[in-house]
Amino acid sequence: MLLDLKRFEILPGERILLKNVTWNEFEQILEELGEHRASRIAYHYHILEIMNPLPEHERNKEIISDLVKILLEELDIEFDTLGSTAFKNQLMQQGIEPDNCFYIENEAKVRGKDRLDLTIDPPPDLALEIDVTSRTHREIYAILGVPELWRFENGELQINILENDNYKEVEYSPHFPDFPLKEVIPQYLKQVKIVGRNKTIKAFRKWINEQIKNF
Repeated sequence: MLLDLKRFEILPGERILLKNVTWNEFEQILEELGEHRASRIAYHYHILEIMNPLPEHERNKEIISDLVKILLEELDIEFDTLGSTAFKNQLMQQGIEPDNCFYIENEAKVRGKDRLDLTIDPPPDLALEIDVTSRTHREIYAILGVPELWRFENGELQINILENDNYKEVEYSPHFPDFPLKEVIPQYLKQVKIVGRNKTIKAFRKWINEQIKNF
């Protein structure tokens, strides 16, 4: 590998773009970077982006992920969350590391698998992206066939579903059609900053159960 990534310092909130990166080079870079790191990657037709998120980015990611997990738990829906696993499809020349992702409908198809290959395995059912300093690579998610993409930016939650190879913004998540999440999730994110995580999580769980009783 001609590129020595150890010579690069990517500060929080910054990114670098590498052009004309072959698939083999992309695989080598992923191996060199390792799995236990803060940076995120995106690979789109030989262009590789490496981004290092800000603390605000990571905080929002963790809280929103926790809220989704609680929703699935209280609705008694089996799921698997794979965090920022690198999803790749060599045939499509695409690769992405979401801020978090969830297998819901397809959970049983990937259960127990330590390595996923999107040429044979299904993509995540729901992907989450937090945009603080970077843009969501919607085109990569669309090509990989991720059915639902959440994007959080500037205090607002955007819910997108894949239709005819493009994302369409909708008001309600197909996975949680009875919950006004675009309104509620930003409210609980603000609440975390005021009363703390534990009280907020308990309040959110209580709210969910109150909604369920009204079904």
